[in-house]
Amino acid sequence: MAIFLHRVGRLAFRHRWYVALVWAAVLAFAGLGALKAPEASDQGFSMPGIESQKAFDLMEQRFPGTAADGATARIVFVAPGGEQITDPGNKQTVEKTVAYLADGTQVAGASDPFRSKTLSRDGRTAYATVSYEVGAKELTDAGKSRLERAVHSAQEAGLTVEVGGSALDAGGGPGGGGELIGVAVAAVVLLVTFGSLAAAGLPLLTALIGVGISMAGILALSHALDLSATTSILAMMLGLAVGIDYALFVVSRYREERARGRAPQEATGLAVGTAGSAVVFAGLTVVIALAGLAVVGIPMLTKMGLAAAGAVTVAVLIALTLVPALLGFWPNAVLTRRARKGGRTEEQSTRNGWGTRWARFVLRRPLPVLLLGVAGLGVLALPAMDLQLGNPGDEAKPTSTTERRAYDALAEAFGPGFNGPLTIVVDARGSTGAKGAVESVVQQVGGTRGVVSVSSARFNEAGDTAVFQAVPSTAPTDEQTEKLVTSIRNDRSAIESRTGVTFAVTGTTAVDIDIAEKVQSALAPYLVVVVGLAIVLLLLVFRSVLVPLKAALGYLLSVLASLGVVVLVFQQGHGAELLGAEHTGPVMSLMPIFLVGIVFGLAMDYEVFLVSRMREAYVHGEAPHQAVTSGFRHSARVVVAAALIMIAVFAGFIGESDSMIKMIGFGLASAILFDAFVVRMAIVPAVLALLGHRAWWLPGRLDRLLPRVDVEGEALARQPAAADPRSVGTVPGREASRT
Repeated sequence: MAIFLHRVGRLAFRHRWYVALVWAAVLAFAGLGALKAPEASDQGFSMPGIESQKAFDLMEQRFPGTAADGATARIVFVAPGGEQITDPGNKQTVEKTVAYLADGTQVAGASDPFRSKTLSRDGRTAYATVSYEVGAKELTDAGKSRLERAVHSAQEAGLTVEVGGSALDAGGGPGGGGELIGVAVAAVVLLVTFGSLAAAGLPLLTALIGVGISMAGILALSHALDLSATTSILAMMLGLAVGIDYALFVVSRYREERARGRAPQEATGLAVGTAGSAVVFAGLTVVIALAGLAVVGIPMLTKMGLAAAGAVTVAVLIALTLVPALLGFWPNAVLTRRARKGGRTEEQSTRNGWGTRWARFVLRRPLPVLLLGVAGLGVLALPAMDLQLGNPGDEAKPTSTTERRAYDALAEAFGPGFNGPLTIVVDARGSTGAKGAVESVVQQVGGTRGVVSVSSARFNEAGDTAVFQAVPSTAPTDEQTEKLVTSIRNDRSAIESRTGVTFAVTGTTAVDIDIAEKVQSALAPYLVVVVGLAIVLLLLVFRSVLVPLKAALGYLLSVLASLGVVVLVFQQGHGAELLGAEHTGPVMSLMPIFLVGIVFGLAMDYEVFLVSRMREAYVHGEAPHQAVTSGFRHSARVVVAAALIMIAVFAGFIGESDSMIKMIGFGLASAILFDAFVVRMAIVPAVLALLGHRAWWLPGRLDRLLPRVDVEGEALARQPAAADPRSVGTVPGREASRT
């Protein structure tokens, strides 16, 4: 591996013009494809294998042409204090607004609240539902403007009017602005780390090129693969973070080799052969974790994982080819000003730096450091025991949005459960008395404790399927609502035996409950697959049994601590207002899977980069304690910089309005903070100090069976320096062995 990548680095350096032109062509081709590709179709959310999805599919099949995936707008009208919505003037305003909306293009229908009797008991609030023939993405600007004009006109007439539903959904998407702050912070960290504008700018430039290619590729394929806007945001988030980090490690190793007196081309080859090998295996762990999301069985999650894995793959390829090519264009620009003038080298400046001093501190007190680190993360992980999963809706949006105000108005007027009604789909095909049987089901469900009202059943044209709604007494994300759904399903067999028909529970609330249950059941298999494959990969990298196990256990501490902090903030509300999360409630159902998958891959990045330098020193003859110090001397500053950059990039996404992206950004930022600064910088050296030589133990039989991938560049130490007219004649192995 090291020899092959060494050749790749030298070739990219030597043929830099061709490499740069190839990547420019790839970027142009991807951009052209994105411009010409149609927009992604609005297929809606699909979750195969759960009851609520099966019921939804049955409803679409038996009620054709109902535009089940069409956009909706729920207009909430509230009369001024002391007035009724049925007062002549207010009633006329509502009817005029509904009639105006019903005549709009793409509108399937608009319900009159006075005819459909959607009025509150106190008579102050009413709502009308506008159904569209197309999904939210296909709604034209004219249709949205008509809705906004109607609302504004009713507000001018004196009513309080708010709008819920999907019709005004902006759809999310990249470019919320928060990521720009992350990039700015990354630029400052790189400048402080390298002390050179060119060295700081090169990782940013290559990362942005990689993100541009990835984003353009996703847009080009979004229609064919039905990729959502959230998919592109996740790919951008990870592509930007790992793109900067991977280039950072290659450039840092290049500067280190130049400080040892290497010629630019050979230094580039050695940087790609050593740091590049770590980049390959770090990238592989991230890709394994992301691709492993397919194990969960959620199509949207699988697509998000594969798209993000593609972005990470692009970042790896750029670090191995484009970065060395750009080093060929400006071989001295990335060096410090003092190094360019022949002053103190980087190797000398780091010999007794803070990384070395910290490593020696941990080596002198390994047991207290280990216990303190484990105890601290354990305390932060405690709130995770109270984890409640769900999918926050409009109630999680800021109060400045009309969707949130519409949600609150409906909850106040009709009860907290009104915003999350349960849809009951009754299959009466084959029943001789379908109407009577369906009415019996309606009465049985309506009599269930926790149901405040049920609607009349609506039959399809064939008369063999009926649909009605049951309104819970509690909010959609309340634990009591989940118990209600479970209770209805548990009583189903008795009801079905009496009536001779079958029924299923669906609706947004039921879907969210089923998703949470499916995610929880899939978490253990996913952990086994991802962690198992990654341990095997790290076994190949480090040729040790205990180092991969230690890496996996440290990762579990990080992910549990970050999950505990997410629960503390977003579920329990401690400090939520500081992040713009005005509503607390269940943690998003997919959040544990995201943390488990993405954080595992990123955590292994630091494990590979940091411990591979220790392994390299150990292979070259250093004692275990000395090898730990050498690893920190060469890698600590760069690993800290890489972690700060990732934290900055992820934290930038906390500013997104999408609650899902906000929560993911906060969770990932906190996880990287814990993993890089507590696990990798404290617990890892403490464990290695306690294990000594045993840390690198590998059974002889297993040693013979495992292929040698040579991440630490041992093979490079055994070969003479490659012919280079500018070579200083040094032998890589001898130089490396003295560090």
